[in-house]
Amino acid sequence: MTAGLTPRAHAGVDGQVLRGSSRLVAYANFVKVAHTLFALPFAVVGMATAAKSFPVRWADVGAAVVAFGAARFAAMGFNRIVDRRYDALNPRTAGRELPSGRLSVGEAWALVVAMAALFAAAAAALNPLCFALAPVALAWILGYSFTKRFTAFSHLWLGLSLAIAPVGGYLAIAGHWSTPWWVLVVLGVGVVLWVAGFDTIYALQDEGFDLEHGLRSAPAVMGAPAAIRVARAMHLVAIVAFASFGLAAGYGPVFLGAILVAALLLAWEHRLVRPGDYSRLNAAFFTMNGVISAVIMAGALAEVAW
Repeated sequence: MTAGLTPRAHAGVDGQVLRGSSRLVAYANFVKVAHTLFALPFAVVGMATAAKSFPVRWADVGAAVVAFGAARFAAMGFNRIVDRRYDALNPRTAGRELPSGRLSVGEAWALVVAMAALFAAAAAALNPLCFALAPVALAWILGYSFTKRFTAFSHLWLGLSLAIAPVGGYLAIAGHWSTPWWVLVVLGVGVVLWVAGFDTIYALQDEGFDLEHGLRSAPAVMGAPAAIRVARAMHLVAIVAFASFGLAAGYGPVFLGAILVAALLLAWEHRLVRPGDYSRLNAAFFTMNGVISAVIMAGALAEVAW
């Protein structure tokens, strides 16, 4: 057992996984298909926002969804390859596909390369701007895998990685940046801080492991109580950013009501987690945040349809 952790705190969770022994299940768990629920709704918010001013082609919607999924799977697969030594040492993650031998490193690399190529092809099918930005986006999301080795800001790096989703969704439909330019920036800030906040909460369970192995997560650097306070502050600013985006983008009471619901869910999420007691971390991390992104997406779609 890692020094300094109670049995209750050390148990940890590894997010939502699919049950079964087939190769398809192994690949799905390898790239955490279930976690797609976090960012995909925000890609839809970006597309819905563009649809308020630009015509929508279903081919573009399909290509955008493919690009999003391929980029995310490439990034997740690359992260598993880069972190496989740490995953094997951490009791919480030792059962993952690479440490357990259910998938080989060669299979993992083949998946990453294939998904990166699919992402580039989907971006090329959208428009020249998306294709030009594709290498930058891919480099950023792959680079996240190394961040905990040298900075405590890895949670913000991850947040910016997921913030590419709504920006990419908008660009897929519009073909150029928003007018005014800061509308997408404010939306991106909201996603960055929302993701960084819940990723900080998720990292609480690995505080002892990160300290022992020199990994610089926020809980390891500043301790669990301070990390929780920082996560709360980030989520508060995220809600302000989402509401500001809604007003700037011309959304009305339905979308703003969705943001209010998201704020209440975030408040409840923080009631589920206390330093040293992570028994409800799975509900706080996965269930609440999956619902939050879905609620915000539903608010945007309802406004556009209305």
